[in-house]
Amino acid sequence: MGEQLKFIVEQLNREPFSKNLNLITFDSVEPTQLLQILNDVLAEIDSKHALDIREELPEQTMKRMCALLGMFKYKPPGSSSDVSSFRQGLVTGSQAVVHPILHWLLQRLPELKKRAYLARYLVKLEVPVEFLLDDVINDTYQQYEELVEGFKKCHKECEQLRTSGFSTAEIRRDITAMEEEKEQLVKRVERLKKRVEAVSNHQRMLEQARQLRVEKEREEALSHQKQEQKNQMFQVEQRLQRVQQQLKEMRQATADADPERLLRRLEEEAKINSYMVSEKLPRELEAMRRSVHFLQKVAAEPAMGHADLQELEEKVRAAESQINQLIEKRMMRSEPMDDKLTLYRQQASIIVRRKESKAEELQEVREELLAVEKELRQRSGQELAEGGEGGEGRGRGGEVVREEEMKRLVSRLRSKGTAYKRKRQEMSELRAEFGVLQRTEEILRQRHQDVHQQLQSMEAEKGISGYSSTQEELEKVSALKSELDQQKGRTLDDMSEMVKKLNAMIVEKKSAVAPVLKELRSLRQTCQELIVEHEEKKKQYESCAAGLESNRSKLEQDVKVLQEETTQEENRYNQITSMTETVKMQLQRAADEMKIYVSSDPQEKKKALREVLMKNISEQELLGKKLREKQKMVRENHSANMEQVKMWRDLEQLMECKKQCFIQAQSQASIGQVIQEGGEDRLVL
Repeated sequence: MGEQLKFIVEQLNREPFSKNLNLITFDSVEPTQLLQILNDVLAEIDSKHALDIREELPEQTMKRMCALLGMFKYKPPGSSSDVSSFRQGLVTGSQAVVHPILHWLLQRLPELKKRAYLARYLVKLEVPVEFLLDDVINDTYQQYEELVEGFKKCHKECEQLRTSGFSTAEIRRDITAMEEEKEQLVKRVERLKKRVEAVSNHQRMLEQARQLRVEKEREEALSHQKQEQKNQMFQVEQRLQRVQQQLKEMRQATADADPERLLRRLEEEAKINSYMVSEKLPRELEAMRRSVHFLQKVAAEPAMGHADLQELEEKVRAAESQINQLIEKRMMRSEPMDDKLTLYRQQASIIVRRKESKAEELQEVREELLAVEKELRQRSGQELAEGGEGGEGRGRGGEVVREEEMKRLVSRLRSKGTAYKRKRQEMSELRAEFGVLQRTEEILRQRHQDVHQQLQSMEAEKGISGYSSTQEELEKVSALKSELDQQKGRTLDDMSEMVKKLNAMIVEKKSAVAPVLKELRSLRQTCQELIVEHEEKKKQYESCAAGLESNRSKLEQDVKVLQEETTQEENRYNQITSMTETVKMQLQRAADEMKIYVSSDPQEKKKALREVLMKNISEQELLGKKLREKQKMVRENHSANMEQVKMWRDLEQLMECKKQCFIQAQSQASIGQVIQEGGEDRLVL
């Protein structure tokens, strides 16, 4: 309950509520304020409920909140027979009813907001059947249902689009960028077509360029295929080395072993496994079953009182005394043969304990071996993957870096570090020089503008304005014409040189590709052989993996069932221990109360819980009696008091009216006096 209150207070202190509460103030909140807090939470979920509960009747508040909670599928704690008490507690603002509702609502605030939003459109209107007989109403209701279904589909599509991760703005930006790029490419193609159409036999040149591009693509594909085949060869070599290493280890392990020793070792392993299966594991399983049966028996028994506990304690004491008597009788009639047997029994028990401890150690060592083998397989797989990615650049991926290679690597890193520092210094100097040059360019541009303005003013004075700009344009046109002439000549020369270069490159590439093709034929044959071997190994692996996977799934299922049973039994054990502690506390409290009640001291008797409760009951009864008398007096004097209040209000209005009249009369008298003084002044003048 304390954790529930802490959660409620923390959530109410956050946005958007910001109630600024603590546990004490929240616990001491009045029922009306508690209902208002609940209404604020409901208003945050659905804005239609944002109102003051003092402005509506309690029955309306209860109906409204119950309807909303029913729409949210809230289930009050307790049985279905507590519905009336739940409604009564909701009307009166009981903490036992409102606190669980607040805890449930604050836990699911975003989900309930979404549900309230959907309920606004998906909760269907209930139309009586006799109204649906009318065709107009029936058609309208059918349209309403179709609209509801359409809203469901639109909402699902909207949620899918929200969760899909696509952004319309990004897609639009990509589309516009691609369209701009397409336009630029089209313009470039048009320009190139216009430039090439003026050249003779351009179709043949285009065909040669197309063939060159195809050959380049083939070359890239062949190089990529060659690299893949090199990677596959490297992986096969790695696998071959690993298998050879395993074969070497197996041969070394079996070099000094003869058949008798191997058979002896297998017999020992068979004995250990049979001991584990036939003795140790069944014993542990039986112990667990007994403990589970005992716990089930304890959980199935009803709650015990003080008399039941005393009876059990008496039975335990009687059983202990009987055991002691049997031990004494056995010791009295002990025989020497039994003494000898006890020695052997002790030795047998010691051997059994040692065997159990060794079996546990063996189990731990096996688990550790399995974990180490699993880690080894993972590391070998990672090394194989890294070797496949690195190709020949990595070399033997499984080898350890030596000291000499480490020194060379450190020296190489140091040289690269010094080169990086030197380049960074050069970049800083170039940036400083760029800043100086940029500033110089700005100064020269400003001076050029000043000189140009002076020249224009001088031309205007001489009457030849525009002379310099016209001369510059003529010079630009002549320079452009000369550049175009030169470019035409260069273009023809470049085209002829490019054709020669293309022919030479084609011949060179053909001569370079010929040995690669020969090598590729042999590699393809080896690749086919490796693919066949790979398929066979893959089938063996898949069959073995399927068997292991089925065994693993069975074991996981058994482990899961046992874990669930263990957790259930632990929960039952904790529940029983807590019930035992509470019973002990109640017994201790009852014993203390009994001592106080039996005591002859009157002061001690006053401390008894019964006396305290009786005293509180009497005080509350006196207080209730006084309050009822006060309520009766208020009801009797209510009408007279209301009349007196009305008379006081009328008296207050009358006095206010007299005050206003007095103020008006005083202001009129002051105005008349001023007028009279003014007339006298005139007469004197």
